[in-house]
Amino acid sequence: MQLTKKQIYIFGGIILLVVFSFLIFGGSKKSSYSYVQVTRGDVIQEVSVTGRVKPSEDVDLAFERGGKIAGINVKVGDKVFKGQVLVYMDNAELVAQLAGAEASLKSQQARLEELRKGTRPEEIKIQEIKVANAQTTVNDAKTNAIDDLRDAFIKADDAIHNKVDQFFTNPTSQNPTLSFSMVDPQLKSDMEWTRFIIESMLSGWKTSLDKLTIFSDVSASITDGKKNLNQIDVCLNKAPSAMNSLTSGVSQTSIDTWKSAVATARTNVSSALINVTSAEQTLATAISNLTVEENNLALDKAGVVPEQITAQEAQVEKMMADVDAYKAQLAKTYLRSPINGIVTKQDTKLGEIVSANAIIVSIITDQQYEIEVNVPEADIAKIKIGDSARITLDAYGSEVFFDAHVITIEPAETMVDNVATYKTVLQFDKKEEAVKSGMTANIDILTNKKSGVLVLPQRAVLTQNGEKFVQINTEKDVLENKKIETGLKGSNGNIEIVSGLNEGDSVISAPVL
Repeated sequence: MQLTKKQIYIFGGIILLVVFSFLIFGGSKKSSYSYVQVTRGDVIQEVSVTGRVKPSEDVDLAFERGGKIAGINVKVGDKVFKGQVLVYMDNAELVAQLAGAEASLKSQQARLEELRKGTRPEEIKIQEIKVANAQTTVNDAKTNAIDDLRDAFIKADDAIHNKVDQFFTNPTSQNPTLSFSMVDPQLKSDMEWTRFIIESMLSGWKTSLDKLTIFSDVSASITDGKKNLNQIDVCLNKAPSAMNSLTSGVSQTSIDTWKSAVATARTNVSSALINVTSAEQTLATAISNLTVEENNLALDKAGVVPEQITAQEAQVEKMMADVDAYKAQLAKTYLRSPINGIVTKQDTKLGEIVSANAIIVSIITDQQYEIEVNVPEADIAKIKIGDSARITLDAYGSEVFFDAHVITIEPAETMVDNVATYKTVLQFDKKEEAVKSGMTANIDILTNKKSGVLVLPQRAVLTQNGEKFVQINTEKDVLENKKIETGLKGSNGNIEIVSGLNEGDSVISAPVL
């Protein structure tokens, strides 16, 4: 049977379709995958972060106490050395207080030396003279006090008998009576009773003063005299009110005369009270000084006891502490540099009043710079102190490299945009003149490196259920998962093959599950 053209074309198409299908789905199956070979090479692990250059040391300085600026020794840009005075405040008052404390210390130290040497006979004689002089002063004070008391009595007696008694009938009797009627009967009764009491008081006071000598208890007599004067002053203070409330039968001339007399009496009594009070204070001071000198004499005669030396040593130590305290306060008026560096800020003027803890001067070190970065928690476990790093600075481009190393890693986290990071500091391996504080740095920290190990691209490795696999194509053209053990994962995309493959093995470069 002979085939027609149409049948021949159909038959030929079927044959071509079969051949094409074989080529696509059968015979060329192996060539549809890309492969990669296991080779030997280096695996480098790096952590890349961005940070900022900062000085290894920077300080902001402020006074611990407020005050007026008296001197400024630096300006921005100046180089300073450790301990240099930068700014100082007015401290004249503290200088004077320190000088006084040092003088007191010398005095107490001299006194301690005297105690350690003991009391000499001539010193006892001198102290006896001091006691005698102090006693003379006391006797003089007593004599003056007695004179003031007697003068006070005269003024008090005059105030009552010559001034007040002008408007009393029978003033010295058992029943003294005001010579005029009053609107206020209670005030009249009070005045008459007070006059009766005062008469008895004046009589007793005079008797006491007549017996008073410097050998008497003059202090007690002063106390009684002040009490008597106050009682008379009360009476005199009531008199004007009494005269203002009288009813009738007394001329205005008499009233004016009485008021004038009472006013004079009040002035005299007040003056007497002031004099007696002053005499009391003078006598008290004199007695106190005598007591001190007598005690000193007793101590000199008794000789120095160990307790005295111990007490004086304590006094010297106290004065030394006072001197140290003033020196410490004085030191706080000077602002000194704690480091060698460069002044970056100086914010004050001569004569300005500054407050405590206000930043006046800022300094950065002129030594090696550091780089501070925040490393995410995913990478921090890879980094350790001493790891080397390669740095590029935005200011000099990506072709200029600087070497550095990790010097500190803070153990506590720092939250940045709600992500836990760990502050890490790197230091340049050598002083770099081109580096400036504040520059942005791009850092690659070398955290691990293995050389001459079996490596594959990380994309060729599968992970399933915590295990690592690669895919190989068998001789029968069947994809098969092969379990492997991996090691260090490199930052360049390679991964170390510890076991499961040999050098030269081919695996699928982009395996599929």
